[in-house]
Amino acid sequence: MVSSTAVLETKWQFYYCNFDLLGATQTVVCPGTTEHKLAENQCRVEPFSVVFCGLTAYRPERRVPKTIFMSIYWQKCTLEKYKMALAAVDTSQDFSEATSSVPVLDHDIVIIGCGFSGLGTGIKLLKKGFGDFIILEKADGVGGTWRDNTYPGLAVDVPTLSYSFGFEQNPHWSNLYAPGSELKAYAEHCAKKYGITAHLRYNCDVTETAYDEENNVWVTSTADGRTFTSRYVVSATGYLTLPKLPDIEGIDDFRGKKMHTGRWDHSHDLTGERVGFIGTGATAIQVIPEIVPKLKSLSVYQRTPIWLLPKKDMPIPNWLQAGFKHVPGLQRSARTMMQIFTDTIMINGLVFNKQLSWMIKWLEKFSIKHIRSQVNDPEIQNKLIPEYDFGCKRPSFTNKFYPVFNEEHVELVTDSIERVTEKGIVTSDGKEREIDTLIYGTGFEVFQKGSVPTFGVKGLSGLDISDYWEANRYQAFEGATVPQFPNFFMIMGPYSVCSASYFGMIETQTRHLTRCLKAAEKRNANYIEVKQSANDKNFKKIQKRAKYTIFQSGNCGGSNSYYIDRHGDSPFIRPSTSIEHWLTSCFFRMSNYNFKAK
Repeated sequence: MVSSTAVLETKWQFYYCNFDLLGATQTVVCPGTTEHKLAENQCRVEPFSVVFCGLTAYRPERRVPKTIFMSIYWQKCTLEKYKMALAAVDTSQDFSEATSSVPVLDHDIVIIGCGFSGLGTGIKLLKKGFGDFIILEKADGVGGTWRDNTYPGLAVDVPTLSYSFGFEQNPHWSNLYAPGSELKAYAEHCAKKYGITAHLRYNCDVTETAYDEENNVWVTSTADGRTFTSRYVVSATGYLTLPKLPDIEGIDDFRGKKMHTGRWDHSHDLTGERVGFIGTGATAIQVIPEIVPKLKSLSVYQRTPIWLLPKKDMPIPNWLQAGFKHVPGLQRSARTMMQIFTDTIMINGLVFNKQLSWMIKWLEKFSIKHIRSQVNDPEIQNKLIPEYDFGCKRPSFTNKFYPVFNEEHVELVTDSIERVTEKGIVTSDGKEREIDTLIYGTGFEVFQKGSVPTFGVKGLSGLDISDYWEANRYQAFEGATVPQFPNFFMIMGPYSVCSASYFGMIETQTRHLTRCLKAAEKRNANYIEVKQSANDKNFKKIQKRAKYTIFQSGNCGGSNSYYIDRHGDSPFIRPSTSIEHWLTSCFFRMSNYNFKAK
């Protein structure tokens, strides 16, 4: 057994394992080093068993004494836990005086968030041989936005066949546009099938992650006081996490029920109520048709209409589901076709507006025709037609939203809201409409300071990433890394969205991450930082291309789009095709990064 002196004279990682041996719980401990992993190739390791072996752990200068136990289930632990475990099998060791000034890694990698971005990151890491990670999730389950959002009518707004991982396609979607419950179930399925569940830590609401320069580690803190030390941190929290609440005079004075669609209260019965609904965006077009039949009256308050196209939804018949499952390549081909369709309409037209302006005009005409065919009143028709170009705001698909305004108990209100009273809403024309429930369909905070991400990120010299972006505008090298934030990666960072389906982009971004980790491993490095010159060159290229997007070459004035931030940039959208993004993730040069051994 290694002596206490040997343990403390180097930068140790400590490993332990609890296992059952003939019904009795035993504890096995084994030290390794920070610089080198355990020499597993010198041991006989049998699944689900513990074997005796002569395991040698290495240091650069010399070998250290052998241990006699090896288990397939190694877990990293703190020095204190190692002492406790060692005492359980060898009471002759005295560690009462042992101290260490070097922080011990809890894990190599901490992933923050377990929506599909976090799931995809964990799966990719496992596939590439990086198994020492945990995923910190603030809630009690996986799924992210598909766990948090449960409002009536919730469904994916692009064809579901394109809304799944390429390596885990689901042949059993019920509809072409699947309901939200199926997306949540799909997330749970992926977590279980790919072994992510064991890496999850629920109810961990991260408040800050900070880089410790002296020790080259990240310390991630949670709201309940826990900390997790890791070499690398991956932010995978997505964009749609922080509900955007309307800033309206008197809103706190309203005595009725108030709720945001992103935090729907199912205990509240809307039957027979007078409801005020603020917003006509992508959420509103799903919620309103579902609740309107049970209401006494509905007032829909619209600031800015959005472009909507017909939704060709339909159940996927059993025979086609069987074909997806058993016919090689059938579902993949259908998925590719759906992705090309949605990307062309929802992304490529706005990214390549100069070249595809004719398509934008055609889509506008098609959308207007859709409105006029479904709404009877010409005045209401005109109120629902946007005055900005198609694509300035995220468009969507619906066949149910427009007919709602043919109902006698539904009113579309386009006068601006002046204030909220105890009983209702007063608009600029002086009219007060009394309501029982006020619903916010106002979306989420996107690219506002402190909203992406929702926790503090402090890099070199304590620089907060929000302050960095405030001073330098939102930017990230290939949407993944930022100078002065070593060993910190983002999934879906600034300028990373270039497809209507997030899953392909998640796979692309995680490829960037694992390529960097592999490169560091090859160089025996543990410090990765994107070069300032590489980041500047990338941002300059983005700004040059942005001139041809609809945001700068089209008419987006008055669109109130979350695509456009307070700097006038559009950091949500990457001005490229998804294919180019994929190719770049495969072939970007590692010379863009500084690699060091610290």
